Amino acid sequence: MEPITLTTPRLTLRALTAADVDAVHQACQDRDIQRWTTVPSPYRRADAEYFVNRACGEGWRQGSEFTFGAMETGGQGTLAAVIGLTMRATRTGEIGFWTAKEYRGRGLMTEAVQAVTRWAFAQVPVDRITWRAEVGNSASRATALRAGFALEGVERAGVLNNGVRRDCWVAALLPSDLGLPSTDPYVPARTTTPVPPPASAPAPAEHG
Repeated sequence: MEPITLTTPRLTLRALTAADVDAVHQACQDRDIQRWTTVPSPYRRADAEYFVNRACGEGWRQGSEFTFGAMETGGQGTLAAVIGLTMRATRTGEIGFWTAKEYRGRGLMTEAVQAVTRWAFAQVPVDRITWRAEVGNSASRATALRAGFALEGVERAGVLNNGVRRDCWVAALLPSDLGLPSTDPYVPARTTTPVPPPASAPAPAEHG
């Protein structure tokens, strides 16, 4: 797939280019990005070069991962955030993102997530987008919930971060959550009254 550009009221979302390597490298020096995401730690310039110049381009060409750099519209063209959608089996995807420290707290990532998910449902297409973040990453969770994701629970050992497995929150967004059609029919499970567990069997009588 050829890279595309998305726009929102405040952002331009486009494929990363070699000119973004320095900005990616600088942003990923932030301790919070290294702590809560799966970027390498320490984050070297070579890591940024590989990510921007190779991984991002290959993802678009192969249709396996769609990575966008977010820039404020009308600004200086400075990289504010990166958001990526990794394709999984059977028309599903997983979203991940980080925001440069100086751009946090303004709702920009929520705006970017909404734009990318709507594009993915309409154009890729996918029928389910999953979000995962290590338990405790409350900022990422708040962004996902504001973008419409429904929290589904905790996945034990679901995130491998710098060689350590940690529990993660899991949430998902469906086309129907945004009033959009899905490619495959979706039949939600019926809500039923929980069946109580069976009573414990009586202890065997003792014989003396």
